[in-house]
Amino acid sequence: MVTPLSPNVSDVTSVPLLDVARGNQPLKAEIMGAFSSIIDSGRFIGGPYVEALEQSVAQVSDAKFGIGCASGSDAILLALMAIGIQPGDEVICPSFTFFATASAVDRLGAKPVFVDIDPVTLNLDVAKIENLITPNTRAIIPVHLFGRCCEMDPILDLAKERNLHVIEDCAQSIGASDQGRRAGGMGSIGCYSFYPTKNIGGFGDGGLLTTNDEKLAARLRLLANHGMAPRYYHQAVGINSRLDALQAAVLLVKMKHLETYSQRRRENAIYYQQLIRRAGLSQIVSMPVSSPNCEHVWNQFTIRIANGRRDEVRRRLTEMQIGTEIYYPMSLHQQECFRHLSVPSGSLPETERASLEVLSLPIFPELTKAEQRFAIDGLAKILGEYSLAYRRVA
Repeated sequence: MVTPLSPNVSDVTSVPLLDVARGNQPLKAEIMGAFSSIIDSGRFIGGPYVEALEQSVAQVSDAKFGIGCASGSDAILLALMAIGIQPGDEVICPSFTFFATASAVDRLGAKPVFVDIDPVTLNLDVAKIENLITPNTRAIIPVHLFGRCCEMDPILDLAKERNLHVIEDCAQSIGASDQGRRAGGMGSIGCYSFYPTKNIGGFGDGGLLTTNDEKLAARLRLLANHGMAPRYYHQAVGINSRLDALQAAVLLVKMKHLETYSQRRRENAIYYQQLIRRAGLSQIVSMPVSSPNCEHVWNQFTIRIANGRRDEVRRRLTEMQIGTEIYYPMSLHQQECFRHLSVPSGSLPETERASLEVLSLPIFPELTKAEQRFAIDGLAKILGEYSLAYRRVA
């Protein structure tokens, strides 16, 4: 069991958005032991640690196969390469997501077709997908944003009906589920990131793909290693995207604690919800909620502050040394590099509104209740809702 290094309650004067060192410290000896084993073996690419991690993530995803790669961005690129995305093809994805989701599509000469989001879940609006499908559509990329799975049944049904691939962007959702089915095991391919801010974060970049299709698994493994099999014989033009053994060792140690981390994030989310209601802020800020059919893993706790107040609130929280982040301040269809897609302003109203309102609060597993109270106290003071009616939740 992981024992967090918690600050003394009376000493809380600041709250970091994320404290990587606090999370890594209890695991340091085990990680260093794994590093020592790898150094002694001299096997830094592939090997038993990578293979064990592939199996572990596949198991968590209810998938048969796991394939390590160099990053979450590469995972999406490799997935699209493996299903044969080519110039002129179209891939439906949200605009309210990290850049890599759409950049991989564009890099292959295909066209990202942006779909609006649901204002409550912030995931793509499944009701708006069908009208975007054309004869050139080849795939849909549902992004399980902030740790909450998309509503997958309508997506999977539509994909089956129209003969489309579903590539799950699971970068923020390892261990999450929808209707009892795990992220990464529902579509054709699942794509994971192990960037340090993720629920399972490495000591740098790292990624992994999951699939239940044996042929796709073989294709992904081939493409991630220069299209090479056997050595120096190239069957396809792939890329160099292999997961280092040192990164795999770190991640494998952390995978043992995945459920503990997820449970602590859930507890933190529930406590935030209690604090926000008790502070009388629930009429001012919109806070995220889970649903009975969705096992949320809370990569982010993202509130919404309307009426143009978000940036000022964030600035003042920063002055109070309360960490926050905006995921994401500009939608992808509004980015300079995607202007050639000519997506009209206002055509994705919920996406554009979210970019102006969202603000993520700290929710990492080692966060203490005292730190959460400090953060919500600060938010309440800024919003002018702090009063004697506010009581700390035990």
